[in-house]
Amino acid sequence: MTKTRSVFLVVCALALAASYSCGWRTEQPSTGANANTNVATLAGWELTDGTRARISDFKGKVVLLDFYATWCEPCRRETPHLVALHQKYQSQGFQIIGLNVGGEDDYGQVPDYKQSFGIQYPLAIPDDELVEQLLGDNGNIPQTFVINRQGQLVSHLVGFSDARVPELDRLITSALQGPQ
Repeated sequence: MTKTRSVFLVVCALALAASYSCGWRTEQPSTGANANTNVATLAGWELTDGTRARISDFKGKVVLLDFYATWCEPCRRETPHLVALHQKYQSQGFQIIGLNVGGEDDYGQVPDYKQSFGIQYPLAIPDDELVEQLLGDNGNIPQTFVINRQGQLVSHLVGFSDARVPELDRLITSALQGPQ
């Protein structure tokens, strides 16, 4: 087998593995939380200005928690859609929180990432406890959690695909129209 063909096969195998592990799918969090689980009491995060927050601080809002890393290609493809959703729905009580799980080496890249994508929603570093509570053993990113106004988990999405953008829009619209 030629070196070129071997490299091609390895690249194809890696692309297939990446598309599987980063494909967008709806699933229940591996922690056992499921739809309508109250997540308002979970651990929190530290914002870039040093203040602390948690889901319960956003009572009455629909919250989208986005676990991402600046080096993650599916995360980078997802971010413009999140920026657009934030602009579209923020005046209706919708709040996105970007939670960087890229590791200490990635934290310094966040300001450039924020500027590059024109992100207006808060970016933060999640507590290890929150990562464990929501992501559990599933380290695939991005992971997106939609939480209704009552602090209940509506949906958990893993990975990203352009084809799933309408589903996310529908989930947010439905949560915003729900009881306050």
